Amino acid sequence: MATNSQIPTLDHSGTIPAYVAKPANTPRGAIIVIQEIFGVNPGIVQKAEDWAALGYLAVAPDVFWRQQPGVELNPDVPEEFQQGVALMMKHDFFLGIQDIEAVIHWIRREQDVAKVGLVGFCMGGKIAYMTSTRTDIDASVGYYGVGIDQMLNEAAAIAKPLLLHIPTADGHVPAAVQKAMHEGLDGNPHVTLLDYEGLDHGFADTFGARHDVKGAALADERTKAFFEANLR
Repeated sequence: MATNSQIPTLDHSGTIPAYVAKPANTPRGAIIVIQEIFGVNPGIVQKAEDWAALGYLAVAPDVFWRQQPGVELNPDVPEEFQQGVALMMKHDFFLGIQDIEAVIHWIRREQDVAKVGLVGFCMGGKIAYMTSTRTDIDASVGYYGVGIDQMLNEAAAIAKPLLLHIPTADGHVPAAVQKAMHEGLDGNPHVTLLDYEGLDHGFADTFGARHDVKGAALADERTKAFFEANLR
């Protein structure tokens, strides 16, 4: 199991396993790293370590802890991919947002880091959107978020900066859905949508067959700049 910390839930009925990576010096801010459907796997751990190397406290909570803690799947293995899909279908996103709130509170109160951002991938991209509409997070970033088009009625609640990376050839987020996202969010002054022509879902994976070197580098640099501007 990759996690190395336990974070109390808001009602103190349990604890959320998380992988925490700390910077060498006083954190410049905190980044919550939200997994895809594959758990806190080596790719997510590496992303947390990368943020810590940039001076942030990085926290990657185990999103699936309530149904199956310790999930670490490989997206390039078909059976494990389907296992991840099944876990996502059973995930309670609304209860999960309460867990995200608990992580935000823990960072601010227990770790004494005031500014908190969140970055999520795939399922985590949807969670990034929900976090921006339902919590007081300081800034959020979603990579190829799924299901956001079904929650556009919440867009008016976004009060802090939100950045969404959208690959135009995303097999899980078809063109009609991308169009709906642009129509529902482009007019919101707090939201920025960036398209990546010809790229597919998972292009910013740390490892694996879906990784696109140029696309990932561009999106990640934009994400770094976004957090630098909004977590001061």
